[in-house]
Amino acid sequence: MSNAAEFSESRIDDVNLRFKDRAPEELLQWAAETFGDKIALCSAFGPESMVLLHYLSKIAHPVKVFTLDTGRLPKETHELMQKCEELYGLSIRAYSPDPVELREMVESYGINLFYRNVQLRELCCEIRKVRPLIQVLEELSAWITGLRGSQVDTRAAVRKIELDSAHNNIIKINPLAGWAEKEVWDYIAGHGLPYNALHDRGYRSIGCGCCTRPTNPGEDIRAGRWWWEQNGAKECGLHTRILDASMIPGRERASTQIQSDEKFQRANTIAGPPPALHRQRYGGKP
Repeated sequence: MSNAAEFSESRIDDVNLRFKDRAPEELLQWAAETFGDKIALCSAFGPESMVLLHYLSKIAHPVKVFTLDTGRLPKETHELMQKCEELYGLSIRAYSPDPVELREMVESYGINLFYRNVQLRELCCEIRKVRPLIQVLEELSAWITGLRGSQVDTRAAVRKIELDSAHNNIIKINPLAGWAEKEVWDYIAGHGLPYNALHDRGYRSIGCGCCTRPTNPGEDIRAGRWWWEQNGAKECGLHTRILDASMIPGRERASTQIQSDEKFQRANTIAGPPPALHRQRYGGKP
């Protein structure tokens, strides 16, 4: 079993060349064999995740799957998560925001702070998504994502295997890096895979319920994400760190290591999604 420290840029280049024209299933098989129990798929249950979960179900080595439950996901996303667990016999780990950081953020800026300006939206993403991800990745040597080069301009240079400079240079596996959106949906249709019911209502990219709307004909795939932001990258910070952590209110901001499954479970219980918040989808400033 390898660890990330064994991968130089030249070795990364060699692996990319090796898998340049090979199927995602072959890359996933190699990754599972190479990193063992130190690799996991991060799934947000978008269409790319449906393809990757299907591929993972066909390889010989089991790969862990986790998700980031921000507390404001649409119910349709939770429904799909449960469907995937039942279909593939998985136990998908859901990681939630630190309840103290979450409370301090809301007390300082309000429950719908993200509508006020880009910096506060990025702060919300940092607390609800980025920090839980950092804690998960601290225990891994590699992670698998559904990034595609054609999703958005900031992802145009994505490769199948990368050193993840945003997360201490662990290995990042992007099996669908060269796929077009149509290829993803053709695969889903061809294999009869489940997908988020919101896609049938005009949603092309789905995040938190309050920060996602359907797209109009001719709009970019991510136009429905943070649609009130007219300029700048439509990124949350999971793949490119975008926020100065000194903005986070009220506490010393060194990364907090979560030590046990018990604490993870407690965080999920405390910071679970308040149902009333799902009604707040298209409002303006709070």
